[in-house]
Amino acid sequence: MAAPPARAAYQTATLVDRRYTVIRMNRILMLAAVTSLLGAATLCLNSRGSTIGSAGASPQTPSTTSRMEQIVQDSVSRKVFMGTVLVARDDEILLDKGYGFANLELDVPDTPATKFRLGSVTKEFTAAAIMLLQERGKLSVNDLVKKYMPDAPAAWDKITIFNILTHTSGIPNYTSFPEYPALQGIPTTPQKLVARFIDKPLDFQPGERYSYSNSGYIVLGYLIEKLSGESYEKFLQENIFTPLGMNDSGYDSNTAIIPHRAEGYAPSPTGGVVNADYTDMTVPFAAGALYSTTEDLLRWEKGLYGGKLLKPDSLVMMTTPFKNNYAFGLEVRTVNGHKVINHGGGIQGFNTMVAYYPDDKLEVIVLSNINGAAPQDLSTKLAAVVHGEKVILASERKQVQVNPKVFDGYTGRFQLMPNVIVTVTREGNHLFSQLNAQPKSEIFPEAENDYFMKDVDAQITFVTDSQGRATELILRQNGQDRHAKRIEGDLPVPK
Repeated sequence: MAAPPARAAYQTATLVDRRYTVIRMNRILMLAAVTSLLGAATLCLNSRGSTIGSAGASPQTPSTTSRMEQIVQDSVSRKVFMGTVLVARDDEILLDKGYGFANLELDVPDTPATKFRLGSVTKEFTAAAIMLLQERGKLSVNDLVKKYMPDAPAAWDKITIFNILTHTSGIPNYTSFPEYPALQGIPTTPQKLVARFIDKPLDFQPGERYSYSNSGYIVLGYLIEKLSGESYEKFLQENIFTPLGMNDSGYDSNTAIIPHRAEGYAPSPTGGVVNADYTDMTVPFAAGALYSTTEDLLRWEKGLYGGKLLKPDSLVMMTTPFKNNYAFGLEVRTVNGHKVINHGGGIQGFNTMVAYYPDDKLEVIVLSNINGAAPQDLSTKLAAVVHGEKVILASERKQVQVNPKVFDGYTGRFQLMPNVIVTVTREGNHLFSQLNAQPKSEIFPEAENDYFMKDVDAQITFVTDSQGRATELILRQNGQDRHAKRIEGDLPVPK
């Protein structure tokens, strides 16, 4: 159940969530360190096309479609992506294809009909269900949670449903608990899930700050069941999936036969891929247990943002960010001058990204059945192409020769975030970057101050003083710039 895309750079999805899964920081300049580990994989990745019945328009221009295909195929060729991609602008389908295999052992290809686990994209649906209950007078998002859970501890006295929707409740994230890996494969119930964290101390006072918490969305699922009198699965089926014609979506199951469901894979540290770890789907529940297809998710996007599901004021409330660009089950931010409403997901074997650009009604949906950062990366690049922006792939960047003496001015430590430090070192005529205590990676010059990595699409620019000493570095990735100031002194490097 990974967290939203605009979070810290170079993160890796493990267990069930990123803020975007349980996500952990890994190699420098990587949204997922695992992506580089696939470099030696020998998968035979093919693609297969399809169209969605509700839209029959041809792509806007052959060059746009061709460039998008090149971008996806670049990730395919680097063995960091297999899955399905759908790009639509208004009622025009620009790209709708599958790449690689839904099942490697049986050579079953990924197609637009393939069903993928969504991870934390589930949170969009949970938030919408809460808004439906509010419209029906069952609750108010401003209600205290204890109104419906009177036995909750005193620490929860000030927590509102709004706090939970926006990850500002302070309830600790259960997928980050030390015991979580041992419990992720054991069937459970919403009540037992809540019991895992209800008596834990809050991380902070409600409303004080933002901290991504899968626990909060477990509470929301619990409330949906309690106030509707139906299971979470049934409520979503009757009130969202069926009304929007999402016939290939549902609550995933470890026992049910679900046609066209993809197997999930993870990169192996020794190269290639392995079957992903087992997760009982009762564990992610309302925080990450749904499955869908790209074409069903297009129906979801058109239904949600087209006014077919919620009243206008409810949609405005759901898409208004509170802290850290987070609204209700959605992140709202600006990328290259374009407003985007999106959410990513990560769960064992799967990573996903669903993005909507409201100004031009652009939907970009990327579902992958191999863990890694490719869905977020592809989503940003494909949108940029549609917007007429220049996209340079890592494979297209050219290394130039610079005097290695300039590297001495770049070495040191730079603070990207409170607990994230980038260390830059020189070894002979080579320059390396390292995130916290993770393995270092070489960065290559394309200009004296500008550097790039070859295994992921991320760049570093060094900002220097008159003596050529870097005072900060700028990390460019996924359409965003992140500044890291030089650290002086002997501050410890966070682990």
